[in-house]
Amino acid sequence: MEEKRDFKRELACYRARRDVLEIVDVPELRYLMIDGHGDPNTPVYAEAVATLYPVAYALKFASRRELGRDYVVMPLEGLWWADDMATFTDARDKSRWDWTMMIMVPDWTTPEMLAAAVEHAGRKDRPVRLDDLRMEDLVEGRCVQALHIGSYDDEAELLRRMHEEYIPGRGLAMTGKHHEIYLSDPRRVGPAKLRTILRQPVIERVDDPASTPGSSR
Repeated sequence: MEEKRDFKRELACYRARRDVLEIVDVPELRYLMIDGHGDPNTPVYAEAVATLYPVAYALKFASRRELGRDYVVMPLEGLWWADDMATFTDARDKSRWDWTMMIMVPDWTTPEMLAAAVEHAGRKDRPVRLDDLRMEDLVEGRCVQALHIGSYDDEAELLRRMHEEYIPGRGLAMTGKHHEIYLSDPRRVGPAKLRTILRQPVIERVDDPASTPGSSR
């Protein structure tokens, strides 16, 4: 049996400093995923989360039992996006949000292991969204991230600094989807103490040469 692994400690992208925006290179990672739309304070969101965890734990136990490879189940994460990203900073209109909730799994997790874990999770009290769950590799690459401590509704100012100051100030542009990593369990921790990593994939900004004085097409 290998030593039990904790990928939060192994991977630099799961570490961040409070309110300090930093650039980090995120490796390709494998996730269990379920998509949804709208306010996260709804049954649809709760059903997605309640589906992810039984499968994640079934995979962990199978890995330990069959492969001798044990690990700590990773925290819940979410990709968030909308047609107008101001709904995350200024308007905070949650009804317009799209999301993918997910839990990272080791790269040795195979489709066969997932199928067995899904079957196991469905034997008793079958999760509502079980048929919607998938496993997918996510490539984010270079990202900007920081740790937010406080309620989810208080993230707006840090996101504003990230989107409007830090990213453009370093010659970068946003790409991909806003990413959140929930290091605290809101059922056990008060809103003021919630720890959430806020992440945004970025690319080098390419300015239009036509907009540069003296340039020509």
